[in-house]
Amino acid sequence: MVALGALFSVVPDIDVVGFRFGIQYGDLFGHRGITHSFAFAAAMATMGLFMFSRQAQPGRWMAWWYLFFATASHGLLDAMTDGGLGVAFFSPFSDTRYFLPWRPIAVSPIGVTAFFSERGLKVLQSEFKWIWLPSAVFALLALVIKRRWTPAGTGS
Repeated sequence: MVALGALFSVVPDIDVVGFRFGIQYGDLFGHRGITHSFAFAAAMATMGLFMFSRQAQPGRWMAWWYLFFATASHGLLDAMTDGGLGVAFFSPFSDTRYFLPWRPIAVSPIGVTAFFSERGLKVLQSEFKWIWLPSAVFALLALVIKRRWTPAGTGS
């Protein structure tokens, strides 16, 4: 389930494929549009739960919330960047795009060539500071808490 959450956290950027088909950035299916919405995160979580329902029986709702937040985190982090048009959190019900009030993350350039540039290196440094390092600390804390709260001999 952890690997599925990791996969779901990057799925929203599938929308960049739309550029090849003439879909504009600000369109419903444009970059940071519907695939970055809470409705999309809910649909992905539901799909993930159906695909792996045998593995999630006891903690079915916890698994759903995990997959929802894994997917929704992408849009939330994009709303913390310093560029773009914002995130359509409430798409398809509203096409309004939002940024969060605090935007410390450098926006990533779109395209492989642009990413492997001096600007791309600055983005990686920004993401390390604001995303990867806090995520690693959070994961480590979660692991420590789980080990302390899991009774000996349960194997969980």
